[in-house]
Formats: sequence, C-alpha cells, structure tokens
Amino acid sequence: MPKVTYISHTGESTTIEVAVGTTAMENAVRNGIDGILAECGGACMCATCHVFVDPAFLDRLPPIGEEQEEMLGSTFEARQPNSRLSCQIEMRPEYDGLIVRMPARQT
Repeated sequence: MPKVTYISHTGESTTIEVAVGTTAMENAVRNGIDGILAECGGACMCATCHVFVDPAFLDRLPPIGEEQEEMLGSTFEARQPNSRLSCQIEMRPEYDGLIVRMPARQT
C-alpha cells in the first residue's frame, strides 16, 4: 500500500499506509490527522482540506479540475502553486511517499 506523510503547520509528521482508491482527505480524517477539517466530507465544496503538496509529487498528480480550481480560490490560507484539496487526491501506487503539508488554519 502507498504511504502518505502529513506534516502539520508546526512540523509534526505522521506517515500512514493508505488504500489505493481512497483520498488523502479520507485517510487523514480516518486516522485523526489534525489540520484537515473536511467539512463537506469530500465533495469539493468547502476548501477545508487544503494542503500543500511537496513539489516532488506535483507532476505525478492530474491537472487541477475546474471545481477544485474554483475552491482553491476560497481557501483560508493563501493559495500557493502547490496547493491542492486533499479530497481530490485519489491515491494511486505511483503516489507512494506522497508528502502533504497542512496550512496553519482551514477556517
């Protein structure tokens, strides 16, 4: 199974194994990772699962879709070039080792 490392805004790091086909957001919520609120439950409607993807993984992710693009414009913390919504990162074997950093606040 692929592994994802979640890094809090304070630098605390948690690495977990995740099932292919689940999202980075689902796994964070399921494993009690602080910093991802996921108020809409993964429907790409709230931007409270905003993360910063480690640049080494950006070219592996699919392009940002129109819905995600719109929601990234309403994140609490300023959008960065590596911003993504973790509900839109569906895990694949090639994402093994993915590193995401959480902003200081989601709301």
